[in-house]
Amino acid sequence: MSEAIDGANAWRTETPGCEGWTRTARPDDANKYFMVSADGHVQEPSDLWATRMNEAYRERLPGVIMDGKGNKLQKTEGFRPLRLQNTKFEGEDLLRNQSGKTPEDRVLDLARDGVEAEILFPNKGLTIWATPDPDFSHAMCRAYNDWAWETFADFNDRLAPMACVAPGALEKTIEEIQRCAALGFKGLSLPCKPVWGAPDHTQLNYNLPEFDDLWACVQDVDLPITFHVSTGRDPRTARGNGGAVINYAVHSLAPTMEPIANLCASGVLDRYPKILFGTIEAGIGWVAWALEALDEAYKKHHMWVRPKLDRLPSEYFKSNGFASFQEDKPGLDLAREHGLVGNFLWANDFPHHEGTWPHSAAAIERTMGGLDDAERAQILGLNAARIFKLPVPERFLGQEDAAAVAAQVGTLSTT
Repeated sequence: MSEAIDGANAWRTETPGCEGWTRTARPDDANKYFMVSADGHVQEPSDLWATRMNEAYRERLPGVIMDGKGNKLQKTEGFRPLRLQNTKFEGEDLLRNQSGKTPEDRVLDLARDGVEAEILFPNKGLTIWATPDPDFSHAMCRAYNDWAWETFADFNDRLAPMACVAPGALEKTIEEIQRCAALGFKGLSLPCKPVWGAPDHTQLNYNLPEFDDLWACVQDVDLPITFHVSTGRDPRTARGNGGAVINYAVHSLAPTMEPIANLCASGVLDRYPKILFGTIEAGIGWVAWALEALDEAYKKHHMWVRPKLDRLPSEYFKSNGFASFQEDKPGLDLAREHGLVGNFLWANDFPHHEGTWPHSAAAIERTMGGLDDAERAQILGLNAARIFKLPVPERFLGQEDAAAVAAQVGTLSTT
């Protein structure tokens, strides 16, 4: 499929170059980094849930309805109705919409971008948590997992879907985690809040001991857990002028910090120290600030903190946490200084428009010039390979990479 560079996307090809780099991210370079996109999105068939779920749920599934004025609305149980616009995609924006529809197509499309492997998340299915009914959410998760495994099982070392689970349905979720682990899934996807909706102190959250059985199960199956943006509550909160920008930055990206704070500040990781956890698509520029803020709160509010922790909150993230990004130069500029090189995972977010496909090399050159060769190798692929247990072809493992991997045994952070 040929690229169609139009005026709106020409900026994507801008690059300062990679002069002085030992290796590059360019797909045609024989001396290329091993690259894993830690965030990609499947292209589910539109009837996936309608054909796989009990008829009792059919009328509640996300879909399109008409209002009294003849306007089409996207209806989702936990979202306010959203008026659909007839957006016309052209050039490269159209190309993104049409790409990655089969595993075979994805492998070819990713190769054009220099990517060897990909961690996969739902696309339409990001709404499977958008309901206050945990049993309904669990049923949608299970249907998605069945389809994802049927579709990608034969490609699991290169195209690895995350098993989606609904923590609000705790007993069913534990059974689903065990089932998906036995199938061979390489990780789990949980919503940013276990109970759908706006913050409510009366509802359960991940910091509370009611979820200890969940964490015990996660530790037992030895699968990393991920928290993708725009899950847990409706990100489309602002309306009117600037809403698309406000919702993306404030109501989609920013709330993804919540589960990280819940795990790092609550003692969960003292009880279950082998759990690996991370945010997906929320960027990394906030991580250094957030860890400093959590530590400051723990030190200065120590008289109110319960339970007392074995370590500072930041230390739990550095040993057990990770965060993915597409383009985030501020976060990359802070990575070495704050000891977070081993915690950051690059992604191209294929085929979403906020991603970097098919010009990831240019984006990487715009943002990663301040890192050295070994640091780029970790962030571009080796960190994700270690966390999600992906094979790294021997041709990609130079002496520097091997030393970096060996130094990180038992920890995500390189200090």
